[in-house]
Formats: sequence, structure tokens, C-alpha cells
Amino acid sequence: MVLDTKHVLIVEDDQGRKEHILDAPMYSIGRDPNCDIRLASQFVSRRHATLVQLPGDDGDYQYRIVDGAPKGKPSSNGLLVNGRKVQACDLNDRDEIMFGPKIHATYHLQEQESEQVRPQNYDQTIIPMENWSNESKG
Repeated sequence: MVLDTKHVLIVEDDQGRKEHILDAPMYSIGRDPNCDIRLASQFVSRRHATLVQLPGDDGDYQYRIVDGAPKGKPSSNGLLVNGRKVQACDLNDRDEIMFGPKIHATYHLQEQESEQVRPQNYDQTIIPMENWSNESKG
């Protein structure tokens, strides 16, 4: 058995609750329609924050949240992680992110077991094609 880690951001805004599975190198977060993770609120900047994937040990990775665009200006209202105003923060399981009034997200790491199946474990059954054509005519 191998443990796979799934990175999830659960966002709650004016339109309700959405779950985002994170696996890309970077995500833009804000109210701009072109953002990867769109937040529905007038209190959120167009480019409020950026999630950046950082390589870790053993092929794993983690995410860092950065206030504003990666090479741009910070957001108007700032960014709070677990109640602290931050410019950037490496996220841990169950961190609470506040983008503005009633606009927040929770970062989760979900570990799930997966089996590594080797090719020799597959059952190789070969069905001749002529058997398929005879059955379909029936």
C-alpha cells in the first residue's frame, strides 16, 4: 500500500461552498473571471492571492499562499491565515484563510491508500475476435 496525499481547498463565498482539488503548479485566486479559483464577493481583489506549489521531500509537494499576484501588487484587503495577516505562508492541513468578510477557505491534506499494481498482477484473458462477431449477429 502507498499513501497518496490529495491537496484540497474548500472555499466559502457569496455563492456557497466549492471544493478545489489542487495539483497544478500555480493558481490565481480572486474575483477576476480569469482567476483559476474565482471568489464571488465585492470585498475581494481582482487578483487577491496566488497559490504556488513547492517541491518537498520524497516527490511530495506543498502549497504556499502569497498575497496578491506573484509579481504584482498585494491585494487591497490583505490576507489572513489562521487569524494572522501574512504576505506569504506555507500552508498546513486545516489552515483557515480569510480573504474578506464572509469569504474564507480551508486547506486540507487528505491521505488515501492506493495500491501499486504491477503488470504481472493483471489477469490476461484473450478472447478471439471471431467470438465477438458471432455473438453480435445472434
